[in-house]
Amino acid sequence: MVLEAAKRERDAFVERVRDWVSSPGPLHGFFHRGLPIGVARAPGRLDVMGGIADYSGSLVLELPIREAALVAAQLHPQPIVRAVSLDADRGSVLRDVSLPSAALFSDDYVAARSAFEAQKTEGWAAYVAGTLVPLVSHKGLRHSGGARILVASRVPEGKGVASSAAIEVAAIFALAAAGNLDLEGREAALLCQKVENLVVGAPCGVMDQMTAACGTAGHLLELLCQPASTLGHLPLPAELLISGIDSGVRHAITGADYVAVRAAAFMGYRMLAEAAGIEIAEADHRADARVDDLRWGGYLANVTPSELETGLLRVLPERMSGADFLARYRGSVDTATEVDPLRSYPVRAATAHPVYEHHRVRLFSELLRLTPNQRISSLLGELMYQSHQSYGACGLGSDGTDTIVRLVRNAGPRAGLYGAKITGGGSGGTVAILARADAGAAIESVAHHYQRETGRVPYVFSGSSSGAAELGRAVVRLS
Repeated sequence: MVLEAAKRERDAFVERVRDWVSSPGPLHGFFHRGLPIGVARAPGRLDVMGGIADYSGSLVLELPIREAALVAAQLHPQPIVRAVSLDADRGSVLRDVSLPSAALFSDDYVAARSAFEAQKTEGWAAYVAGTLVPLVSHKGLRHSGGARILVASRVPEGKGVASSAAIEVAAIFALAAAGNLDLEGREAALLCQKVENLVVGAPCGVMDQMTAACGTAGHLLELLCQPASTLGHLPLPAELLISGIDSGVRHAITGADYVAVRAAAFMGYRMLAEAAGIEIAEADHRADARVDDLRWGGYLANVTPSELETGLLRVLPERMSGADFLARYRGSVDTATEVDPLRSYPVRAATAHPVYEHHRVRLFSELLRLTPNQRISSLLGELMYQSHQSYGACGLGSDGTDTIVRLVRNAGPRAGLYGAKITGGGSGGTVAILARADAGAAIESVAHHYQRETGRVPYVFSGSSSGAAELGRAVVRLS
């Protein structure tokens, strides 16, 4: 039923596209008649557990949400890549960006990033048009012209529910379909992560793209980010509900707090590796040093809490300046961030978070497999509360998300509310809530009280839908 609803949404989008490009208006003649148009749909996600620990190799549990992005794309004869973002309901143009095709139909990520940076205020287009670069460099896409990309997304931006991953994944599937390229879900997600890291310049992990590509409605994607191994799709018990409340505090994955916490975690890993006698192979003393680590497999999340507390924790300073770190260690082992010598980093909290979070997520996953009762549900909720507090210790909290979590905790199991945590990259955005299946009214009450306290009008996320790979892509032509 849910999959059929997503197909109906995609088919309705196709019909709206036909109307938009055939009627007088800004999209008249947008697509070339007779050439194939790829169409794909990809949802956003609620990060239930795992979050920022993904870039450290943690297990994460992600729920694909009902809200999704739809993209129609065509390889066009004109040597221009034009990307247009539409209001999903009215069809009015929100953004319209054109770039020379030579910068994108290439395997040069640096050139592509420079082309988008020149657009300044229109960086959003990098998420969708940037997917051409990995299709050329990794999938052998060859085309002498340009492309047309039409985006209509209902995934709200800046709310921490992976709006960027949704449009990226929908775009890469649509362009692959237009170019008659085979593309499976995991492959698409990893290519989209390259876009975000190398073209957009956002140092994200891969959980958002994997959920948008590989999620299943009503299931938690159980993903081990080493680098992207799907362990399964964990069904949400009928007795439980996962919803989200947006705090109204805008979240951005490129924000300085997220970048600093990620950099600090890799700084800490470098320190732990040295303390454990693990060899560091440096590449010309730059920031892309390699850790030859058989003990932890190269991932901070594989350090156990007991290992950390038995000697290793004391080698981590609470804070450390970038200058002091670089003077001693020369560089981090992260290819997506650079250590700023003028910045102070929360090394201990940022390093400890993925160690404990991976343990929490594993416990959450095992508990969710048991027959739910209030005791088990309360334990699940406690793990979410612990995760939320750990985000705050890293410096990724916000007054809005803390208020929502407090309101959920105050209502508690008597109202059918078991736990809550900030999602994704933190510093605002949405709070995920674990509740009894019949507690929808209690969630609405929390949203109402939050609005009264803060004056912010929250968006409530409910429902789920499948990822792009499960739904499949369509190919249509304009007659």
